[in-house]
Amino acid sequence: MTAGTEDYVYDEATGEWVAAGADTAPASSDVEVRDAVGNLLADGDSVTLIKDLKVKGTSQTLKRGTAIKSIRLTGDPQEIDCRHDGIKGLVLRAEFVRKR
Repeated sequence: MTAGTEDYVYDEATGEWVAAGADTAPASSDVEVRDAVGNLLADGDSVTLIKDLKVKGTSQTLKRGTAIKSIRLTGDPQEIDCRHDGIKGLVLRAEFVRKR
């Protein structure tokens, strides 16, 4: 290696390459995410939809009352990452969910 080059490590949590000595703690630990009624959300929580939502890129609609299990916080105070049958990469706005 030449002088002045740095080693980089792939951070799976963020999907980015970061300097080897950099802090790789997830950004979501600093952000408070609250649902539609003000309850604090955390990774692994279960939520319920409070409104019918059309899913972009599909002809599918998620109905009000649909339960979503095991959410993940994204670091954005208004977005949560989750999984639902048949939909990959589903990101919901926190204003449309309620903690179960």
